[in-house]
Amino acid sequence: MSEIGFYHLTRSTLEQVLPLLLGRTLAAGERAVVVCREPARVAALDQALWDCKEPNWLPHGTAADGDAELQPIWLATDDAAPNGARFLFLVDGASSARLDAFARVFDLFDGNDEAAVQAARGRWSAAKAGGHALSYWQQGPKGWAKQA
Repeated sequence: MSEIGFYHLTRSTLEQVLPLLLGRTLAAGERAVVVCREPARVAALDQALWDCKEPNWLPHGTAADGDAELQPIWLATDDAAPNGARFLFLVDGASSARLDAFARVFDLFDGNDEAAVQAARGRWSAAKAGGHALSYWQQGPKGWAKQA
């Protein structure tokens, strides 16, 4: 079973949070695949990762770049993980039928969008029914707090 963390974004955007989490992933010696629902979002996050200031460099690629096996971070619309990633990041309501293929899963959702919150609750219920270890993190005034 995978360890799945749900990240309820309330104070920061995905473009602010994702680079920090990916930086920690690389620092831990892991590879990541980031799954988006739309190709346009893949392109937008590709640019956001090049433009982020911290960490100052996040090596990554997309299908447009090729050479997936060389990319520590792979941005895609599917969870195939051609770069051998053990960490899966689901954004904008993306889902995966292969949660067991990953050691850790990060489900990041916009807490200011009620539809996104409801959809995340559905993914939580499905993951719980699947026997995965779940954690829930919410942004607060002093940073991230793990909720019960």
